[in-house]
Amino acid sequence: MPRENVVIVGVDGSETSTAALDWAAAEAHRLGWRLHVVCAYAVPAFTVASLDGGFAAVDDSAIQAGAQAVLDEAVERVGDELEVTCALELGDPTGVLVELSRQAGLAVVGTRGGGGFTDRLLGNVSSSLPAHAHCPTVVVPRTPEGQPGFTPVRRMVVGVDGSESATIALRRAVDEAALWDAHLTAVAAVPIGGGSGSLAWLPAAVDRDDVLADVKVGLSVAVERAVDGREVRISQHALDGNAAALLAEFSTAVDLVVVGSRGRGGFAGLLMGSTSQAVLHHAVCPVMVVPARSAREEAGPADVPWRRR
Repeated sequence: MPRENVVIVGVDGSETSTAALDWAAAEAHRLGWRLHVVCAYAVPAFTVASLDGGFAAVDDSAIQAGAQAVLDEAVERVGDELEVTCALELGDPTGVLVELSRQAGLAVVGTRGGGGFTDRLLGNVSSSLPAHAHCPTVVVPRTPEGQPGFTPVRRMVVGVDGSESATIALRRAVDEAALWDAHLTAVAAVPIGGGSGSLAWLPAAVDRDDVLADVKVGLSVAVERAVDGREVRISQHALDGNAAALLAEFSTAVDLVVVGSRGRGGFAGLLMGSTSQAVLHHAVCPVMVVPARSAREEAGPADVPWRRR
């Protein structure tokens, strides 16, 4: 199914969804794409028993009116500097956005937080959408008090582990760095010191520097392929440590973190796995999650340079 040049953003009137709206609008403007603003709401699934033993139907008119007000305010906030469309959708917000993501180039939502339209519209979409979306998803945290509403992307970090998902995430990160003229840091995290998990097979006497040097060679090959001759400022680091913890730490000093939604496999069986969810939970800057299905569609085994023979 062909994808459209459109950025979709879910809103519910909360501070975090407003931050997501600002981020999505800036990204759409930079790309020259259309921005599609969505407010999805669901009528409560329960009914209330009345005193006479009957059941009172739930009137959704108030919910619909509130959702429409949120949508109108969001569209007004964006202004007329780019093409904007909008939709009020009845249904589970995650399901609505996942379906829309089938033909979108990017989806954007805010992290979960109170203060919106009774916090019932987006709910836990920020954790479930990245896991099921058909396009990359950006999750934007609430803007700290006293800081500007939107921070241009000037510094980025991408987690790389040699898997197909991480390979396509690296490519998308390079695209994003080129779009924003940002400096990109590619990080391959290897938990050598712990001696457990995916590297438990390593002999006790293994030389840490040798392992990191081996990983850095694979990282360098992956970066070279992703850059493909483009002029992008990029640095590379092979580090001893937990991927999620390191990327969360990097998030305090960059404007965007990019990860793949699935990362099992790749060089020496390195595991990104649940890294994307952990980073989403702990990062303090926007996080872009590139879905595994994109990797399967766009990056075959020959594109993965880190596989141990």
